Amino acid sequence: MSGKLSFLGQEAPMGYVPGVGRGATGFTTRSDIGPARDESDVPDERHWRQQGAPKREEDDHENLNDSNYDEFTGYSGSLFTSGTYEEDDKEADVIYDMIDDRQDERRKVYREKFEQKMLETYRKERPKIQQQFSDLKRGLTGVSMAEWESLPEVADIGHKFKRKKAEKFTPVPDSVLRSAMDSGGQVNELDARQQKYGGLATPLPGTQTLMPSYSGDLDLGEIGRARTSMMGVKLDQASDSVTGQTVVDPKGYLTDLHSLTPRNVGDLADVKKGRMLLQNVRSSNPKHAPGWIASARLEEATGRLQVARNLIIKGTEMCPTNEDVWLEAARLLPPEQSKPLIAEAVQHIPQSVKLWMRATDLETETVAKKRVLRLALEAVPNSVALWKAAVDLEEPAEARLLLARAVECCPGHVELWLALAHLESYENAQKVLNRARQAVPTDRSIWISAARLEEAANNLKNVEKIIQNAVKSLQTNMVEINRDMWMKDAELCDQGGSVATCQAIIRAIIGFGVEDEDRKATWLQDAEACEEHKAYNCARAIYAHTLTCFPSNEELWIRAAFFERDHGTRETLDEHLRKAVKYCPTAETLWLMAAKNQWQAGNVQLARQILDDAFTANPNNEDIWLAAVKLESEVHEDERARMLLEKARREAGTARVWMKSARLEWALGNLDGATAMLKEALGKHPDFAKLHMMAGQVAEQAGAPATARDHYTQGLKHCPHSIPLWLLAARLEVSQNNATRARAILENARHKNPSNPQLWLEAIRVEA
Repeated sequence: MSGKLSFLGQEAPMGYVPGVGRGATGFTTRSDIGPARDESDVPDERHWRQQGAPKREEDDHENLNDSNYDEFTGYSGSLFTSGTYEEDDKEADVIYDMIDDRQDERRKVYREKFEQKMLETYRKERPKIQQQFSDLKRGLTGVSMAEWESLPEVADIGHKFKRKKAEKFTPVPDSVLRSAMDSGGQVNELDARQQKYGGLATPLPGTQTLMPSYSGDLDLGEIGRARTSMMGVKLDQASDSVTGQTVVDPKGYLTDLHSLTPRNVGDLADVKKGRMLLQNVRSSNPKHAPGWIASARLEEATGRLQVARNLIIKGTEMCPTNEDVWLEAARLLPPEQSKPLIAEAVQHIPQSVKLWMRATDLETETVAKKRVLRLALEAVPNSVALWKAAVDLEEPAEARLLLARAVECCPGHVELWLALAHLESYENAQKVLNRARQAVPTDRSIWISAARLEEAANNLKNVEKIIQNAVKSLQTNMVEINRDMWMKDAELCDQGGSVATCQAIIRAIIGFGVEDEDRKATWLQDAEACEEHKAYNCARAIYAHTLTCFPSNEELWIRAAFFERDHGTRETLDEHLRKAVKYCPTAETLWLMAAKNQWQAGNVQLARQILDDAFTANPNNEDIWLAAVKLESEVHEDERARMLLEKARREAGTARVWMKSARLEWALGNLDGATAMLKEALGKHPDFAKLHMMAGQVAEQAGAPATARDHYTQGLKHCPHSIPLWLLAARLEVSQNNATRARAILENARHKNPSNPQLWLEAIRVEA
């Protein structure tokens, strides 16, 4: 035991790695780095330091080399990464960020202007393709529709050029064509040489038996010479035999060119394709009528009218029960051939109304038309179109008989009933309309016609009853009362002169489908619509019904009064205003309109009576007093006007009344009376600018400019914002040759009333 080494039982020193002295060091894997190592393991310089181990001195220093420094941004890293980030640091960063944002905001306008300038410079140097062609695009507005349609398709141009470039034809010599014809020809006899050598025996080795010559009538040389001759004839016809100048009509020549419908290779190819497709349709389904019609129209479009006629005739044979084929055939054939064709058509399809109508159109004489229509009505008695056409050709007596038969055959058609009632007398028309109501109980036009019939007979009481019964009957038969349609019927009645009927319709249906709170607005809109459509009686009825529901609405009465003034008579306006002042006695506008209406009619006494009634209803109303004064002034009753104004000054005493009083005295030439009255008025109403202006003007007229200046000065003190007062004061100084004082007045006026164009204009005139 004494030979045991002393360090074997001791703890290994720090940093000891077994075998490192003899070079037996291990290797480190990825799992040895990081959390895979235990904290109790022996530290190694090749591994990370343990937690809590002291840092090396070089770790505390930042990379402050010159290679890591920039003149503008400084060092790439942070100089204070080693310090602790505290609240003070955070607050400082926020403050610096706010400063940066503020600086950026201040530089924003300049930066945006600079960027915009750079962008404009760049766009000028390198403009977009859209900007380069903007002037050309604006020029496209002057291109007409015909020029647009004449532009070729982009995709087809290349193909057309390619086809034209590829399709080159070289004329083949006649000798080649002749040899090709001889090679396929047949003969009926052998010549002497063929008989000598046996026909098929070859006379010499290596040579072929000679073919016999073609003995047909076709000579290519003759064809070429004939074509040349025809060309010469056409050229001779197109030239003058004397002067050699052309005599071709340019317009006719262009017309002939346009008549050639296949104008290019593409159209010709489309026509051929369409013709082939339609031929397949006809062959696969010969009973299909649209195929025959389309084929005929294609041939008609290409100018082959006879081929089109032949095709459509064949179509009538294949589809004899289709009316469209017969109608197309009648259109393509001339009239003399169309008549027997239509006669055959009605034998195949006797119930076709179109064929009968076409047969009627082909006839030129009225007697023949009547005969055709009688035959048609025998075949199709329930056709309304045939009955109408027949009635149009007859006189009233014969038309009445036809209509009597028509309503028996077509009892459900209202138009026939109404036409019959129109031709009958009053009693018979009533019977006809009663039968019509029984036959068609759901149609409102029968009821409206009955109401118009009663109105024409001057039975106005029955009109209202008929319209009310009409609404009840239609509701009983589950018919919806369409308010808009009834309104249109009322407008038609108004335009037709049936005033009572249109007003009865308005009163009967104006409330349908309208809520109570929307009545006024809706009815006013209806009245405006009728006024726009010039249905004034309908609008008058709407206003009347609205006023019965809102009798105390002053606005409605005034609006209806304006309507009567514009579209009614003086009598209707007077009647309306009399009703209006009864329901709205305090509406001064209505009183004034009534008085003015009578004054314009020449009834001065009646106008005075209306104003007296207005005084009673509105004792201290300024407008009514002034209207009465104006009435007396217009009829030259100056003393009555003075009395009215004196009474108005005592009872009303407003500034306008005093002004009108002074104005009357001034107009009558009583300057002293006007001056005294203005002085008294200014004592009561010093803030009324017109009184100051009138006082100054009266003083100027009396030859007292100093007094006028005093009035203007006092007025400007009380009314500094009255522009006319400033202008009068300045003009007074100009008239007294005191331009300096006028400039001072206008300068003071502009100071108290800036941005006023009248003051600046007056100042310019003073300087001029």
